[in-house]
Amino acid sequence: MQVEVTYYAMLRERRGLSVETIQTEAAGLGALYDDLAGKYGLPTERHHLKVAVNDQFASWENSFASGDRIAFIPPVSGG
Repeated sequence: MQVEVTYYAMLRERRGLSVETIQTEAAGLGALYDDLAGKYGLPTERHHLKVAVNDQFASWENSFASGDRIAFIPPVSGG
């Protein structure tokens, strides 16, 4: 299936882009992140991240559908 993945903060810096459309066979959000982390060397383990599907926070165990927009959001701090 095809999904749009958005990376924020340090994930964007590591990946070198903020949004991409990918083909995946991952069975769930956790598996998708694990695949991408392995492929691109993303620096943060899942338990430190939030995930959203179509602009709604989701659980790592959730599934997703072709055409969904998935965002990986690391912890951020600001000032």
